[in-house]
Amino acid sequence: MADSHAPNHQYHLVDPSPWPIIGSIGAFLMAVGGIGFMRYLKEESVSLLGIPISGWWLFAIGLLVVLYTFFMWWRDVTNEAQHQGHHTPIVQLHLRYGMILFIASEIMFFVAWFWAFFDASLFAGEAAQVARVEHTGGHWPPKGIEVFDPWHLPLLNTVILLTSGTTVTWAHHALLHNDRQSLKWGLICTIALGALFTAVQAYEYGHAAFNFSGSIYGSTFFMATGFHGFHVLVGTLFLIVCLFRALAGHFKPEQHFGFEAAAWYWHFVDVVWLFLFAAVYVWASAGAVTH
Repeated sequence: MADSHAPNHQYHLVDPSPWPIIGSIGAFLMAVGGIGFMRYLKEESVSLLGIPISGWWLFAIGLLVVLYTFFMWWRDVTNEAQHQGHHTPIVQLHLRYGMILFIASEIMFFVAWFWAFFDASLFAGEAAQVARVEHTGGHWPPKGIEVFDPWHLPLLNTVILLTSGTTVTWAHHALLHNDRQSLKWGLICTIALGALFTAVQAYEYGHAAFNFSGSIYGSTFFMATGFHGFHVLVGTLFLIVCLFRALAGHFKPEQHFGFEAAAWYWHFVDVVWLFLFAAVYVWASAGAVTH
């Protein structure tokens, strides 16, 4: 007898899941804890059901809940793809649409930082911006700011990140040809290059001649490059998960959306860095004192 509950379509109707509500609770605890930590400066505590809990601890609890939700939710999605066969071609197509929209939202996130940077740099001497003119001296970079030499560590990081883009592409092509060994080594090289980029940027930050506070140059520089560095860290973790999954034999030439999403994300990080390098490091340092 035919199974009356068997689907007659290629779409996946997900089963009821506890992770959206649990993740929301974790995010709420993080928000309350973070606000409490910043507002009370560790001297007092926020209250949860009448029990005093410091803002820092409440934030940490919320973060653990969110991380646990991530792990369990992604585990369920992996099971849907690998063991339950729910990721049909049309489901994979819609997952790709979702990743494209996510990357588009990340692009708009960086547009905000570039907007702030170019507004401050192109209109450094705008008469209506009295406070800005006072801090910048009417030109960019502001007077007294010693910027990074773009042809030193920033150029090195550019080479590192572009090389990592070629290694992740190598891994992707190896997967398409079912070359498991090259897939693993391509991922290992990309992860190592991503970690090296983060280390070089941390060293660069440690030797910056300007601070985050005190100048609009420092604020826009660290916000733009810092959030990009955070994305590199997230992308590196993304690829580490893909490496473990590749070692477990999860990906197939015809079904590997998890890896494909990680590769797209990594290429997005590469492209953003090229804009940062060209605008924030090269263009903005023209005529300035460098070190």
